[in-house]
Amino acid sequence: MGLIGLGTVGAQVADRMLTWRPQLSRRAGVELCLQRVLVRDLKKPRAVEIASDLLTVEPADVLEDPAIDVVLEVAGGDEPMRSYLERAIRAGKHVITANKVVMAKHGPELLDLAAEKNVDVYFEAAVGGGIPLISTFRTDLQANTIKQVSAVINGTTNYVLGRMAAAGLSLGEAVAEAQAAGFAEADSTDDIGGFDAAYKLAILGSIAYEIKVRPSEIYREGIEGVEAVDFRYARELGYAIKLIAHTQRHPGQVEARVHPAMVPLDHPLARVEGAENAVFVEGDLVGQVLLVGQGAGGRPTASAVVGDLIDLARSIRRGVQSRPSFSFDDRITVVPMGEVVTRAYFRIRVDDKPGVLAAIGQVFAEEGVSISSFIQKDAWSQDQTAELVVTTHPSFDASLQRARSRMAALESVRAVSSFLRVF
Repeated sequence: MGLIGLGTVGAQVADRMLTWRPQLSRRAGVELCLQRVLVRDLKKPRAVEIASDLLTVEPADVLEDPAIDVVLEVAGGDEPMRSYLERAIRAGKHVITANKVVMAKHGPELLDLAAEKNVDVYFEAAVGGGIPLISTFRTDLQANTIKQVSAVINGTTNYVLGRMAAAGLSLGEAVAEAQAAGFAEADSTDDIGGFDAAYKLAILGSIAYEIKVRPSEIYREGIEGVEAVDFRYARELGYAIKLIAHTQRHPGQVEARVHPAMVPLDHPLARVEGAENAVFVEGDLVGQVLLVGQGAGGRPTASAVVGDLIDLARSIRRGVQSRPSFSFDDRITVVPMGEVVTRAYFRIRVDDKPGVLAAIGQVFAEEGVSISSFIQKDAWSQDQTAELVVTTHPSFDASLQRARSRMAALESVRAVSSFLRVF
């Protein structure tokens, strides 16, 4: 087999392949041999001892060598990795990838091509790291109609939100702490902005509902607008704040959205701590299933990659494809976010004077939004302002957004300081 990438994940994969070769081969029932590793720089120091003759900077040495049956890709990013995987498939090679970007953007096309070429694509590590998600959907839940999938699926944001909640840190302070602890990259935009979660949700949604969910179709909102005070109010109301990736089946459509949300404290996702990931699945036969584990990092991701390799090797030895191929229904579409029905939490800074509550209540009434609770939390005599916390009953998201904009424009409203959907 050939390996593309020898970074954090690739080093763990290569180390396991080289040091555990007899054990892995015994479990696979066939000899597993790492033949070539594609890297960018032959002279770069490595975290794993590896013979120099295994390394190459020429893609063709991995992608076009007839002696290589399986290509493992753990380098990440869109191009050239998408092209490399396509070349490998066209050359009749099986593919195992941890690349969430490629699988989110191009997964259905690569899976269709693999079916045409009678090879397989395994991508367990692309979504949940060490959590067995794809195999669960492909095998264990095949008899079910999946009703919904909800997930805390980005460890960085979960760690950051947890520190904001526990220690009262600002977003910037919590991100800096996450970076120091190794839970966040120097550039945390993909995590904090919800992009990483959206890529993973595109894959999960496509597999769960057998449709083509594109990252561009997913409503995405990061955690940049969440402030420390919101956690105090959330606890008082009986909620935790999490970055939620959510899909839900409707007749002819599915929801697909990523955003911070207030989650009831008794919900399993509210109890996911630190850098852990969790996926909550509801099927018509199995009911509710919760999968929890480490969703990122070199070791958990390598575990998923090598596990896929063993499973694939067993299939090759038997001359069968042990997992069912995918088919996608192009008739199912993604619900526009404005048509999604959800509850909401507003934190509003207003002038502390008569008539303000009536004006705000009128905006909600005119937009057809029913108020669940309406509380004045704090008042500041120095600038004669007060803070209101409002929660709503389920409403169309478009109505909630119009109410938000209209309230912000009221003369007596200083700011709509926070808006969170309630899960």
